[in-house]
Amino acid sequence: MANRPLSLLRREGRALAAALGLLTRFPVRLGGEVGPALRGRALHWYPAAGLAIGLAMAAVAAVLPGGLLAAALVTALWVVLSGALHLDGLADCADAWVGGLGDRARTLAILKDPACGPVGATAIALALLLKATALATLLTAPIPNLWWLALIPALARALLPLAFLSLPYVREAGMGAGLNAHACRPGIALALALVGAACALALPLSLLGLWLLVAGGVFALWRRAMATRLGGFTGDGAGALVELTEVALLVASGMWLLDPGIPGPEISAP
Repeated sequence: MANRPLSLLRREGRALAAALGLLTRFPVRLGGEVGPALRGRALHWYPAAGLAIGLAMAAVAAVLPGGLLAAALVTALWVVLSGALHLDGLADCADAWVGGLGDRARTLAILKDPACGPVGATAIALALLLKATALATLLTAPIPNLWWLALIPALARALLPLAFLSLPYVREAGMGAGLNAHACRPGIALALALVGAACALALPLSLLGLWLLVAGGVFALWRRAMATRLGGFTGDGAGALVELTEVALLVASGMWLLDPGIPGPEISAP
């Protein structure tokens, strides 16, 4: 009995390391086989991986003077820390949705093609442009601290476990195959509750409501598109969900800040 807490800590530590190894480029050591069981248990640590990325960006942004150059540097760091993993998924989905012409088999074939077409390249350019522009607005605003920047990647990745629980993974040989069967549902519920609580504590009520509305709307539209076209989702689809959510949250936050009828954010210092 005495070894059970230690065993649980070791298991959760490996799950956290698996989440960091998959979703970030932070140097982590993970000995042993990384199979579906471990990747499934890592699902509830996805928001923590996003928070690690966000905290690193917030730390860098805190020492920069603000402005367009600072926004560009933070955006570049965002890409580096995530390994452009989700941008690749966004590009593949953009190519597949346009080139697939509504056909499931054709869409899946394009998703499997590693080449990036003009539509995918355009999607990446637009995503980075919107991120950098929104960050330029937000980083030059009179905001006391940068909790919002730390929480956006966490909230975006908190949607990934919901994707695995609400839609089938359509590729039997893909990295996401079998994760649903090994997911820790109480852990996912706790992770989502913690992300929600962090947002509630750090954000003004109006911005919190906007974030929840935007994130919920992006997820609902993404889920409908995936279910209608594919009857499920792929790893590229998961990456697209993260990128679309991050872009939408940043743009919505920038518009919220610029609205003269809404008071500026009062966010507690980290």
